Amino acid sequence: MGNLLSLTTFIPLVGAAILGLFLRGDDAHAQRNAKWVAFATTLFTFVVSLFILFGFDPANPGFQFVEEREWLLGLQYKMGVDGISVLFVMLTTFLMPIVIAACWEVTHRVKEYMIAFLVLETLMLGVFCALDLVLFYLFFEGGLIPMFLIIGIWGGKDRIYAAFKFFLYTFLGSVLMLVAMVTMYYAAGTTDIELLLQAEFSSEPLTVLGLSIAGGLQTLLWLAFFASFAVKMPMWPVHTWLPDAHVQAPTAGSVVLAAILLKMGGYGFLRFSLPMFPVGSEILGPLVFWLSAIAIVYTSLVALVQEDMKKLIAYSSVAHMGYVTMGIFAANQQGVDGAIFQMLSHGFISGALFLCVGVIYDRMHTREIDAYGGLVNRMPMYALIFLFFTMANVGLPGTSGFVGEFLTLMGIFQVNTWVALFATSGVILSAAYALWLYRRVVMGDLIKEALKSITDLTGREKAIFAPLVAATLILGVMPWLVTDLTGPSVAALVDDVEVAQADYAARTQVAQLEE
Repeated sequence: MGNLLSLTTFIPLVGAAILGLFLRGDDAHAQRNAKWVAFATTLFTFVVSLFILFGFDPANPGFQFVEEREWLLGLQYKMGVDGISVLFVMLTTFLMPIVIAACWEVTHRVKEYMIAFLVLETLMLGVFCALDLVLFYLFFEGGLIPMFLIIGIWGGKDRIYAAFKFFLYTFLGSVLMLVAMVTMYYAAGTTDIELLLQAEFSSEPLTVLGLSIAGGLQTLLWLAFFASFAVKMPMWPVHTWLPDAHVQAPTAGSVVLAAILLKMGGYGFLRFSLPMFPVGSEILGPLVFWLSAIAIVYTSLVALVQEDMKKLIAYSSVAHMGYVTMGIFAANQQGVDGAIFQMLSHGFISGALFLCVGVIYDRMHTREIDAYGGLVNRMPMYALIFLFFTMANVGLPGTSGFVGEFLTLMGIFQVNTWVALFATSGVILSAAYALWLYRRVVMGDLIKEALKSITDLTGREKAIFAPLVAATLILGVMPWLVTDLTGPSVAALVDDVEVAQADYAARTQVAQLEE
């Protein structure tokens, strides 16, 4: 099918249009219909996306399922996936039916809520499929709008503050990226990402405001893209919007935010920063390493003192994304493979942890850790599921969490042993805050009167967790399912980066000798 990517990307938008045009009323019957239409749409999108996965040739490192046509005002519409992006497409389509199934308790403006998630799915899929700068930017920035509405309308009591903070942080970072994209167009004469990956941007030193900038244009472009993707990840110290957004967002919003939206930053580094600006990546790589290592340790320590469960898991996400950025800019096979694996794994595990919080929040309407204790006595199945994902979050061997962290640490160890040593302490700290949370919420005697009538997981909730448990276990024991798909594309990326960096090193050495 020649238009398979477009079909997959825009099916959710069609579902949103059906809801908006044909569904009337806000009674219980209409609400139920809205949920079922949204669920059916996301499930159908996942089924269609399987044809992409099954038709994908892992041995081909290039772009596949490429669609190209003229668009508005002479702009180009181009879509395609390679071994790096295809798995993010699958992650998105896999998680969205689970997200919709987790929305069943929502009763306020249900139709609009479902439309927001369906539009958001189309925009997220577009980011991972776009092969044109303008198209990528439109999808990338467009995703802010439905997420802003999800937090701002259906969030907690400070939702307006959190929504605007989320929007302003991520939008302001992207303004610099837009300037960089315009510069790239004038330098290379195209907005085609496939052609831009082959273009060579100048790495000759530049003097700006009296400062000599090593790496020249590449360094400046790298910094502009970094401003956007670092906020999206988010990296320390531009991470402060994330805990607020998570705490105020509804459960389904938190799942999408942690499991998919954060991955756009990592994907951006892999698609733009590393392959297009290899010299800038080498020059500023040590900065990323130390920012990542600080993020891992600092946010883990901050997580230890949190009293709100969502905030603790949000800081945990920042720490885990630190491994991703380290792995990417290690620019070797293990590091990049590990970064991609870690992003996929984090999608399953962090999504499940936010769902675990959502389960007890729906029953007790509080996320305060002190409000719980002894839940194992009333909710044994919940206690088991929560323990499984807690251990996966820590990186227990046999779960996907272990593979991603191990590979990224192997990758960074080859480049900078001190950063690797510093970052490895995060494994111990993650065990501390994750097990501390579990002990206080689940273990002990059931002494709080309000908890004595709490009920265990329903059939719907068990069905929501089942695919996440399966995915976390399967990738933990069979990591080659991911690495075989990503391997050739990652190898081609790493080879190109190494050649460009070696060429720059040789030219720099010659220039120094001539001086």
